[in-house]
Amino acid sequence: MADPVTIADIYALFQASQAEADRRLERLERVATNTSREVAGLTTRWGQFVENLVAPAVIRLFQDRGIEVQEISRRMQSQRPGAEMEIDIFAVDGDVAVAVEVKSRLSRQDVDDFLARLGRFRQAFPHYTGYQIHGAVAGIEIDQGVDRYAYQQGLFVIKQTGDTVAIANDTAFQPAAW
Repeated sequence: MADPVTIADIYALFQASQAEADRRLERLERVATNTSREVAGLTTRWGQFVENLVAPAVIRLFQDRGIEVQEISRRMQSQRPGAEMEIDIFAVDGDVAVAVEVKSRLSRQDVDDFLARLGRFRQAFPHYTGYQIHGAVAGIEIDQGVDRYAYQQGLFVIKQTGDTVAIANDTAFQPAAW
C-alpha cells in the first residue's frame, strides 16, 4: 500500500512546479526582449531602405511639378522645447520647401501625425519662417484610402511604381502651404 500524500508533499510539488514555471517565464522574457530588439533593428533598416529609395527621386519628382528643388536634407531634426520633431526628407527651392514623411507602410494615423508636425514646423525650424512649406507623404505600401485622404489634406503623395517612385497626385492638385 502506498504512503498517504501529505500537505507537505503537495506543497513541495507546488514549489517545484512554481520554480519551473518561474524559470520558463524568465527564459520567455529573455527571448521576447531579444526578439523585440531584433525587430526594432529590422524596422530601422527597412525604414532607411525606403528613405534611400525616395530621397534620390525627390529632386526630379518636384522639379517635374514646377518646384525647382536644388537641395535636399535627410533627417532634419529640431530639439526646440514643445516642437521636437524630425523631418525625413526636406527639399528646398529658394523660399519654397517640401517636407517629406517616409513610411514603409503609410496609415491614416501617420498622415494625421505628420499634419500635426507640419502645424508646429515654424516653431521647430524658425529660420524657415519666410518659406512656403508644402508637405508630402511617401509609402511603399499605403493603407486603403490613405492616399486619397492625404491628397484631400493638401499633401503630395509619393508611391512606389515599379522600381522607382512617383507623385500620385494629378496635375490639378494644389498643395496646401504651412
